Formats: sequence, structure tokens, C-alpha cells
Amino acid sequence: MLFRFSLYGFLKNQRYFEPFLILAFVEKGMSFFAIGALIACREIATNVLEIPSGSIADLLGRRRSMLLSFGAYLCSFVVFWLADEQWLLWPAMFLFAIGEAFRTGTHKSMIFEWLRREGRSDEKTKIYGHTRSWSKFGSAASVVIGAGLVFWLDSYAAVFLLSAVPTALNLINLGSYPKYLDGEPVAAVGWRKVWQHSRSAIVEAVQKPQLRRLMTESMSFEGVFHASKDYLQPLLAAAATAWFAVQLDTEPSVTSGWSELQRTTLLIAPVYLCLHLLSAIASRRAHRLVTAVGGEESRAARLLWSLTAGLFVGLLVGELTQIVAVSIAAFVLLHVVQNLWRPILISRIDLATDNANSAVTLSVESQARRMATIVLAPLFGFAIDATSRGDANQAGIYWPIAVVGATIAILMRLTASRAATPA
Repeated sequence: MLFRFSLYGFLKNQRYFEPFLILAFVEKGMSFFAIGALIACREIATNVLEIPSGSIADLLGRRRSMLLSFGAYLCSFVVFWLADEQWLLWPAMFLFAIGEAFRTGTHKSMIFEWLRREGRSDEKTKIYGHTRSWSKFGSAASVVIGAGLVFWLDSYAAVFLLSAVPTALNLINLGSYPKYLDGEPVAAVGWRKVWQHSRSAIVEAVQKPQLRRLMTESMSFEGVFHASKDYLQPLLAAAATAWFAVQLDTEPSVTSGWSELQRTTLLIAPVYLCLHLLSAIASRRAHRLVTAVGGEESRAARLLWSLTAGLFVGLLVGELTQIVAVSIAAFVLLHVVQNLWRPILISRIDLATDNANSAVTLSVESQARRMATIVLAPLFGFAIDATSRGDANQAGIYWPIAVVGATIAILMRLTASRAATPA
């Protein structure tokens, strides 16, 4: 099963458009505020569906829920491919949100169910980190393939359609999972039953101090990260434009006949490849960080909050001094820290959760994170639009992200010592 779990993660992240998503939207004439609004709408749609989808997974079967998820992804990628006009991006993003809603939390709960069945529950951080690392290896492979396709085709559109191929393969992989990973499906389930199951998980998350703190931490870390992480793409595009301009001014180059999109791809591909490989290593070794700080996951989380605050301060310095390399390095290292953070957070949540509510509680966590993203994504976009005056290649325009991120990380670190460790 560990192989199939890892294969799932590898195939799931074969999203060849991902390193170019913001740039693809900019190419279609969208402002940063419009892009932020599109992302926020995706998060809202996912939020509306997420907790009911987690309950449906717990009550009707987790494996079946995953099959529905990947079917929605397939349809989404086809619509993105067909989207010649901006309005088509909205239904495509809604289908993507359906896929996200029925996936998040569900596969993790299947892994934890398998660990309990195998008597290996104490290996949650290690095993989840291992499978997550294969997701990141998948992202690394996706960057190489996607960059090659974008460079060859000189277009972003086709990579959406080609992402449907590994998605279809993952449907086959998920269909091979043993039926016991469905959990204990209920024969007859109505919306009232789904609502009652969802409500019990929400009440537990709000009333239980350990879970309430963990939900707050998730909103604080994951919300800021997911609202801001893709701004690495225009930063890389700006760096590529500046670098190639200098090269072409000083001497003739083989790249002189290439389009700006092709030149940008040459910089994005290696940076994202390194980013995903480092993230894979971080996920796989998250359990070692816990061991290094005495086996206490809450202590590891406090250390990661300190590192996060430092990286956002570094991003602020890079933006204020307009040293693009510093800003790029800060974004890359934030991805690495997030992949140390995520396995540790998920393990802490599972320790504090009733097994019967595993999938829906993880969906509540994901929803809490999305609530923060819904608020922050358009705000970041608006602030960056105001700073840049419509010029995405202008240096030093991403400082609002740094200020918000550093402030939240410092507050979380200062209050972390008062948070109880889940038992």
C-alpha cells in the first residue's frame, strides 16, 4: 500500500501548468486583483463543498469520494484548455474546486486508517512525510515536463489538457485500493445525516482547545502561504526579463530569437525543480526534526514559526532593497519550511481527533486554511496592483505579503508556548 499511496502523490502532482498558472492568467489580460478574486472564488467553492464532502467520504466511502474528485479534475483541465475567453476560467476553477473539496483530508484519512490497521499509528509523521515527498518528486518531474512543453509549444494552453493524462492514470490507481479503506460506509445516507456528522466535527474543532489552536495555526501558516506562494512566478519572470536584457545588450545570444515566454521558462524550470526537490527532502525528513527537538511535535512547530518569521523578514528586506535574488530565495525557502510544517501539523491534528471523524476533521482544517486564503488572496492582489501600477515586472512590489506574513508568524510564535500539546 505504501507504494500505491506514493504513486498517488506522484501522479496527483503532474500538473504541468502549475509553475506558470499566474503567468497564464496574466497572459489572458487579468489584473492581479482579478487573479486574486479567481483564487478566492476557488477557495469559497471548495469551502462550501469541503465539510459536506468530508462527511460524505466518512459515511459513503473514502475511496469513492477520491474517484469523484479526480473525475472533476479531468473535466476542469479540459475546460482550462478550451478557455479562450476569461469567463471560461470561472467554471474551470469551479470544477477544480470540486476536485479539491472531495480530495483534501480524504486521502490522508485513508493513510491513517491503513496505519491503524497495520499497528503503525506511531509512524504518522514519518509515513505521511514519505508519501508527501513523492508528491514533491512528482512536482519536480512535472516542472521538467511542463517547462519542456511550454518552451516547445510557446504557449500555456496545451499543458492544461496534457495534465489530464496522469489524472486518468491516478483514477486507475485509486480504483485498485482495497475496499476496507472506504472506512465503514453507511448503507442509507441523507443530507440530514451528512449535516449531523459535519456539525459534530465542527463543534469538536471549536470546543476542543487543542484542535482550536491547531485550526488557528493552520489558518495563519497555510492561509498566508497559499495566498502568496505563486507570486514567485512573476518574480522569476521579472528576473528573467532583466537578465536576458543585459545579455542581449552585451553580446549576441542564441536566445535572441526566442520569445519572452520561452526565456522566462528557462529560469522558472530550474528554480521550481530545485524548490520541489528540496520540498521532497523536507517532507521526508520532517519526522527527524521532531526527533531532534526531543520527540515533541509542538516544539518542532514553534521552531518552524521562528524560521517562518525570519523568512518573511528576509522577503521584506529583498523587496525594500529591490534585490530580486533575496526575494526569490525567501519564497523558495518558505516552500521548504511549509513541507516540514505540513506533516507535523497533520500528525498533531490526527492525535487530537476522534478516529470516526478523521476525514471530516481534516476537511475542517483544510476549510479553515481556505478561509484565510479567501480573505488574503484578493487583498494581496489589490495591494500589489496598487504598488505596481499595473507593471508586473516592477521590482519591490511584493512587500505587503512580507509585512502580513512576518506579523502573523511572530504572533503565532509568541503565543505558541501557551498552546497545549494534543494528547
